Amino acid sequence: MTNSTIGLITGLLLTLAVLVGGFTGLLLALVLGGAGYAIGGHVDGEFDLSAITRGRRG
Repeated sequence: MTNSTIGLITGLLLTLAVLVGGFTGLLLALVLGGAGYAIGGHVDGEFDLSAITRGRRG
């Protein structure tokens, strides 16, 4: 899947979030989408989320 296809699908889903849930639905979609992206990136090995959650002692 190309980046433009992913962008198109993302735009359509965010449009649905605005239509169904209004501005609050849009914000919720953005927050959950960002969390899903971060978790997926961690599973794929693109991000190291343990460095964020470790704190100062680690």
